[in-house]
Amino acid sequence: MKVITEFTEDDIKQVHQLFKQEWWCKDRTLEDTENCVKGSQVCIGLIDENEKLIGFTRIISDFIYKAFIFDVIVCPSYRGKGLGKKLMHIIENHEKLKYVKHFELYCLPQMEEFYASFGFSTEVGGIKLMRSINT
Repeated sequence: MKVITEFTEDDIKQVHQLFKQEWWCKDRTLEDTENCVKGSQVCIGLIDENEKLIGFTRIISDFIYKAFIFDVIVCPSYRGKGLGKKLMHIIENHEKLKYVKHFELYCLPQMEEFYASFGFSTEVGGIKLMRSINT
């Protein structure tokens, strides 16, 4: 398996295929996926021996105060093999992210334990997530 941080058109198509398998991003278009990948400061992919993208995540950051982790995805047939942990370790050790004070992410309740193992907590000083939908 190899790690990539630069994404070709074919890699982005494979990211789009991963997105189509997850409830939160299954409706993203290929064009949206391309813009999403190109608009993120850090993207990390895991490629198997057949050049298939089997894991992906992306980060948006100011590289000093905040880094927001999005779309931590492992191909369903590769789950349970430690690839999610591998993606998180790559983020933790990424050269561009080494001075970031706070890492943040969204997750479902069933994923809290996984992310807690990397130091994430739901205790954020009373801060609430707010959202505005751009119509």
